[in-house]
Formats: sequence, C-alpha cells, structure tokens
Amino acid sequence: MAYFWRIRHSHQKDASGGEISPVQYVGRTPNSGSELVLSEDEKSDNEDKEETELGVMEDQRSVILHLISQLKLGMDLTKVVLPTFILEKRSLLEMYADFMAHPDLLLAITAGATPEERVICFVEYYLTAFHEGRKGALAKKPYNPIIGETFHCSWEVPKDRVKPKRTAPRSPAGCHEHPMADDPSKSYKLRFVAEQVSHHPPISCFYCECKEKRLCVNTHVWTKSKFMGMSVGVSMIGEGVLRLLEHGEEYVFTLPSAYARSILTIPWVELGGKVSINCAKTGYSATVIFHTKPFYGGKVHRVTAEVKHNPTNTIVCKAHGEWNGTLEFTYSNGETKVIDTTTLPVYPKKIRPLEKQGPMESRNLWREVTRYLRLGDIDAATEQKRHLEEKQRVEERKRENLRTPWKPKYFIQEGDGWVYFNPLWKAH
Repeated sequence: MAYFWRIRHSHQKDASGGEISPVQYVGRTPNSGSELVLSEDEKSDNEDKEETELGVMEDQRSVILHLISQLKLGMDLTKVVLPTFILEKRSLLEMYADFMAHPDLLLAITAGATPEERVICFVEYYLTAFHEGRKGALAKKPYNPIIGETFHCSWEVPKDRVKPKRTAPRSPAGCHEHPMADDPSKSYKLRFVAEQVSHHPPISCFYCECKEKRLCVNTHVWTKSKFMGMSVGVSMIGEGVLRLLEHGEEYVFTLPSAYARSILTIPWVELGGKVSINCAKTGYSATVIFHTKPFYGGKVHRVTAEVKHNPTNTIVCKAHGEWNGTLEFTYSNGETKVIDTTTLPVYPKKIRPLEKQGPMESRNLWREVTRYLRLGDIDAATEQKRHLEEKQRVEERKRENLRTPWKPKYFIQEGDGWVYFNPLWKAH
C-alpha cells in the first residue's frame, strides 16, 4: 500500500449525533501502522524553559574535572556519557521546534513582492530564530534523542500578523506577548514534526509546513561534538531547504556551530561559524557570520550578514548586531531598520498533553528523567536515562544480529540527505 499522510476535515458525528472537530489522520508511514492524532488534543504549551541554576556546584565540578582528565583535545564526545546534571529538561528534537518561535516572520517570507524582498525576509527570520531556541543564559545540554523518537507540535498564527517585515509595524518596546488566534479560520496553521533517524551518526530531521501559504522547510542535522579544553564545540552538519511553492523558489541554508564555554564555572553558550543561504533560481545568496568572542575583550553573540544578487554582484542588504539582542539592517536604497529580538512576540507551541502522546514522542519518552530533574533527584534521573539508553543499545544489537536496518517513520534517505516522506511539494 502506498504511504500517505493527509488531513481530512471530516465532519464526524459524536455519540449525540453532533459534529466534532476536524481530525488529523496519520496513515501508513514507512515504519508504522495507522495512527490517529486528534487536532483538538493540541493545547498551548506554557511550560517554562528557563534554566534557573546559578552555575556548577562544587561536587558537580569535581565530577566534570574527573571527566575532563579522561578526555583529549579534539576528542569526539558522541559516545561519551556526560553527567545528568548538565542536562536541559527537553530533547534536542524539541529544541529545533523552539527555533520556530516567530512563525509570523517565517510565513511573511512568501508575501514578499520580489525575489529581493523574499530573500531579505528570510535572512531577517533566520537571524531572529536562534535566541528562543537557546532559552536562558546558562549552557545546558538537551537530551540526545533516542533513535525513532519523534516530536510533534503546531502553531496558529493570526493572519493579520503575517506581513512582509519591512512594512510591518514595530512591536512596542518591552512587548514579549504570546499572540493567540481566537478564531482558527482567521489564522494560519504551521505544523512541525521531528524524528531521530540515526543513532550512529546522530542524525535528526525536522519538517514543517503551512498548506495555506504553500511554504515548507525540510532539514537534516548531524550533531558532532568535540572537547576543546574548557569548552565543548558542537558542529551542526547538514542543511535545510525552505521552499516557497507559490514562487517556485528553494532556499538552501546551513546552520552555525554552538559552543559551551566556561564549563567549570558558569557555563554559557555562543554560536560561531559562517553559514550560507542560496536560491539558485533567483541568483540571490546570503553569507551570515556568527562571531565567537575574542580571548581578550570584544563583544559576545555578534553576528554580521550580507545579502547579494550574484548575477550583478550587487549587495542588497547588510546586517549586524547580536543574534540574541538588537539587529540593524541596512538596505540598498539607504533605508535602515532595527529589530530587537527580545521584544518580538513569541508564539507558544501547541502540543498534545502527555497522556495523548505515543511512547516514542519526546516529552512522553523522557517524562521520568524530566520529572526527577525538576525534583532535583539527579541519581534517579540518571537511572531513568540509563534505562532508556540501555534499551536503545539492546534493540540496536538485536537489529544488527538480524541484519535488519532501522526504518524511520517520517523521513526517507535521499543521497546524503533525508526528506519528509510526503512533503508539500509532492502533494497533489
């Protein structure tokens, strides 16, 4: 049977004969039977992601020192078991979803009147995407996803909020609201699914789409971490593709590296490296550089960007500032604009409660680890984490013995990349 995933707005009857809400059917997928996911089960996510710890405690410092003594510079940390107390209370798959906290800016890209406007809108969105994904100043590590783990969520974006950013009214200073759509018919729906498709190497995939705006993003990321003395570096190997089907445009983009600094005192995160955004059809490209802090002096979290029209070798936009602070854009016509990422409205994810989630969905899968971390019971959290990881190893050995490769549920390997199995650009 052919694989499919579609949303049927079926006017079903409840027990009393009345109509119930539209239902999202998830049908046959590459590695599953039928599933039924009720759209009405999704609730606004108000969980606080802020990490409140002040730094590394003395007993924790000794554990880290012991670990460091066994590591060599440049050593790959992929298979190193790190102490549980450095963990964030969320999976890496959910962290990728948190990069979508400004879906209004993403959906506004397709509203740009020209290719130049659209590529600039994408760069503006890209530069504002990282601060919410890295909630709080304290550097903590999200859970390493288990192979087969998935994360599902969505956002509802009021239609009157989706405008090209260059013409959109600025948010009032200090405005960090959570905009909500009272009437679903007056909002766009952006759906997101992420899956861990490989354990060695650790590869995560995520896909999001808005059917109404005919926009989708498909991304695969291989995280490779290494020991750098008093820092840990994580390379994000892979790429994403934003597709604007209305315009027939594809924007291929890469991701920066992340660094956890000062791991023995108050660890903090910075981004670093050069990333690219390219649209072959229009000839526009952008180079974004995340600057790491110099050893002596200098500012933290600096970023610069340049958007170019390659056929004419013309720079159409430049940007500079901090990826988690203020960004200033200068356009080719001399206009300038400032975006303060701390005042941009944040849209909460809509996610099904734990009791409605499947056993391999991130929050349900890690629920006991998260519970014990919240209670401050590191030993119990460590034991729960060890249980999950040992189960993964046992199942992996079983597949090796049977010579049965792992089949992801939602993504299919194509060449060096991974693609969602029924993406918007293939839908009829």
